[in-house]
Amino acid sequence: MTTTTPGTAEVELAIGGMTCASCAARIEKKLNRMDGVEATVNYATEKAKVTYTGDLEISSLISTVEATGYSATPPAPKREETGPVSDGSDGSETAPSGTDELKPLRERLIVSTLLSLPVIAMAMAPTLQIEYWQWLSLTLAAPVVVWGALPFHKAAWTNARHGAATMDTLISVGTSAALLWSLWALFFGTAGEPGMTHPFELSIARTDGAANIYLEAAAGVTTFLLAGRYFEARSKRKAGTALKALLELGAKEVTVLRDGREQLIRTEELAVGDHFLVRPGETIATDGTVIEGSSAVDASMLTGESVPVEVAVGDPVTGATLNAGGRLLVEATRVGSDTQLARMAKLVEEAQNGKAAAQRLADRISAVFVPIVIALALGTLGFWLGNGSELTAAFTAAVAVLIIACPCALGLATPTALMVGTGRGAQLGILIKGPEVLENTRKADTIVLDKTGTVTTGKMTLLSVHTADGQDESEVLRLAGALEHASEHPIAQAVATGATDKVGALPTPEDFTNVAGLGVQGVVEGRAVLVGREKLLEEWVIELPAELSRAKSEAEAAGRTAIAVAWDGEARAVLEVADAVKPTSADAIRRLRALGLTPILLTGDNRAVAEAVAAEVGIDEVIAEVMPQDKVDVVKRLQDEGRSVAMVGDGVNDAAALAQAELGLAMGTGTDAAIEAGDLTLVRGDLRAAADAIRLSRKTLSTIKSNLAWAFGYNVMALPLAAAGLLNPMIAGAAMAFSSVSVVANSMRLRTFRAAD
Repeated sequence: MTTTTPGTAEVELAIGGMTCASCAARIEKKLNRMDGVEATVNYATEKAKVTYTGDLEISSLISTVEATGYSATPPAPKREETGPVSDGSDGSETAPSGTDELKPLRERLIVSTLLSLPVIAMAMAPTLQIEYWQWLSLTLAAPVVVWGALPFHKAAWTNARHGAATMDTLISVGTSAALLWSLWALFFGTAGEPGMTHPFELSIARTDGAANIYLEAAAGVTTFLLAGRYFEARSKRKAGTALKALLELGAKEVTVLRDGREQLIRTEELAVGDHFLVRPGETIATDGTVIEGSSAVDASMLTGESVPVEVAVGDPVTGATLNAGGRLLVEATRVGSDTQLARMAKLVEEAQNGKAAAQRLADRISAVFVPIVIALALGTLGFWLGNGSELTAAFTAAVAVLIIACPCALGLATPTALMVGTGRGAQLGILIKGPEVLENTRKADTIVLDKTGTVTTGKMTLLSVHTADGQDESEVLRLAGALEHASEHPIAQAVATGATDKVGALPTPEDFTNVAGLGVQGVVEGRAVLVGREKLLEEWVIELPAELSRAKSEAEAAGRTAIAVAWDGEARAVLEVADAVKPTSADAIRRLRALGLTPILLTGDNRAVAEAVAAEVGIDEVIAEVMPQDKVDVVKRLQDEGRSVAMVGDGVNDAAALAQAELGLAMGTGTDAAIEAGDLTLVRGDLRAAADAIRLSRKTLSTIKSNLAWAFGYNVMALPLAAAGLLNPMIAGAAMAFSSVSVVANSMRLRTFRAAD
């Protein structure tokens, strides 16, 4: 349970006994009728997310759910002990953690299939209709309709006691009616006489009802529905494997240093400040900072980035990533629910537990669909009888209407696509915070990009070296880098890092002095070296030659920092340092344009710097020199112009703008405030992930819409056929189950989504 706003709290309940979206809609309606309660119930995840006033007891929420005819349990203390809860009405009785929840349903399906096959075969092939075959059919079919369909009957009875009708009502009424009619025909009609035969037909024949039995329809429908429900349940579990995989990434045990000794403990016992060892090949237990050693860390399972990241003392590391190189000693900075892995899992779970606008529409349709269908079935029966048709034809058409109408596919259309889409996104380092985000990705036409840390690296980098005539660049970097390495200034560190990358190990200065506001000076390998502003050189009566002065002016005009280097009384070079553009940013801008988005660069830096960066990556519109608190006003102004704005940022100063924009994309390498304010979190610091996130979101939304179109269109087209007597109940049941499985299969295609190369 988590507190949301003063006076309110939030809890997530595991719901048991739901068999369709109508069940979810009914529970949601009952909960929302309670004072101070706002609830959403998701059929796919079997969870209810409830916000309620602080003085309300959780037991009251559970009692309301139980009074509605379903079960509810509060969250378990440990995630690994939780699991889907069921009261058995879906064919899978409540199972302890670690057991196969689908086993009871699978057993019910197997037994029903074995019993139904001969019943269907005898009904379809007159050559198999031996003497008294109808009584053999009854012996085989009765257990299927009574025991196999028991989950449907139980759910229908529960709903009836509470004055409601759901899809289970349709199934129970349809199969029971077919069985009862067959019993009447066998015992009181002529169907039980020796030698009775009748052919299998796809349409309704006008025959004497007393001579017809529908055991194959009752048994076949039950088996088809059980099969559809089993594969739906299995797909729901499979669709959620991305979240489970996230939770299982972390190390189970960790070696900590306490009192100078190594001690093996469970990961959940780690505390902030603990020092723990990570040997080569081991998983890093939790988020922390390296305090000893260096290594390469493989974060591909968490971020989707295939290239290992080099880490050394002072670098942060993330829990659940793999130490691919040397031995590390890490100080834990975040543990438990505060880690990046736990936050990722929470975001995925919240997204899967929400509802898109399209799904809310589907739930409303399902809630009213069942009573309408029952009325249509009765109307069909009355119409056929009123037009002089035999009772058999009228009855069979009515039963077909009941069976064909079950809106299983309608209820599964959105949650399955949402679960698979958000799960796949998590695997690629794209976290979709809520399903309403999907609609916003489709509408967005403008994308506002923060510069620092989003388009650029956010760190000062040595970009180029301009040397005077006759000077060797490597020598310049060795001497300047050696002196700057002794300084803690970010610009100095950028020079030192760049020099190390290009020439290797640097010499140690024999003397070092930091000249406040100007630069540094000292002796390196017997040479008096100056590194800093031009004014520092002027104090030593050293002038920049024309070519270096020109290079300095051009660098400053481009918004870069120019650093002069001199030794032994002569200017030797000018170094350019700036916040470097990420190498993938230009490609990311091209991909965003291809998605129909107009990019705008937004920054607090001066216009020269901003325009230089924009030109490098291909952005035409620049809004520069904006104060942090004014970024949200820029977004509002664009919205007032009629634009639908997506915003990408990574800093605290971007949080308000991210929240204001229709679609906020937060770089996962940024601050917690930005991540919390965003709708999508990009775990990698690669702007190309923004394009992938929008593509995935749009593809998920497209899948939801195609699912809904198929499911609703199927019902609309099939009902008239059933009412006209063109479908017998068994064929109707098979088609309905196929519809549900098709919707799930369509959603599962999202698992193949790939990030663009």
